[in-house]
Amino acid sequence: ARVNRGFVEKMSNDNSYPMNYYRVFKSINKVISRDAIIIGEGANTMDIGRTVMGNYNPKARLDAGTFGTMGVGVGFALAAALVHPEKQIVCVEGDSAIGFSAMEMEVCARYKLPITFIVVNNNGIGTGVSKQPDTREGMFKKSPPPSLTVGARYDKMCEAFGGKGWFVDRPEELDYALEQAVAESTLPTLVNIAIEPKSQQENHKKFG
Repeated sequence: ARVNRGFVEKMSNDNSYPMNYYRVFKSINKVISRDAIIIGEGANTMDIGRTVMGNYNPKARLDAGTFGTMGVGVGFALAAALVHPEKQIVCVEGDSAIGFSAMEMEVCARYKLPITFIVVNNNGIGTGVSKQPDTREGMFKKSPPPSLTVGARYDKMCEAFGGKGWFVDRPEELDYALEQAVAESTLPTLVNIAIEPKSQQENHKKFG
């Protein structure tokens, strides 16, 4: 446990560019209220979030569960906002996870649900790439199957439906964007956070 705690603390305080998962969650924890309902979905995003994202009350965290069923996150957030309009709803998604149900943000915007969506964007499923080939032929031959579009602007998608969005790729910009997003009380918001494509939950291997 001491080894893991030391690793998490070190990574959380790492302000290098591009950011890692733990640095992102450090800032996310600053803006989550103690009675918030938290939704987590993704691969590394969900796994790391389970271990480091603040969660203080029973039945206040929803995620993809043991089998890692993708596509449930935005629907969970929408339902939580309707059932608990008095609570802060924070939905933290990987970029692969948000792709399964992102169109439901239109429903969130139409009904003016103040959900804070946070996309931890590493340009891929599990791990991503920092650059894709320039041609279609190159994509077929050289693009790794789990990779996604580099720098996809999920924040613009939220804005297109009438919500508000922020794109962040540097740690010094992150706290401000998250604070602005959670302060919105009438519309969905989305903070799209670009991180190191190869960043992973590479530790938590030792216990005891």
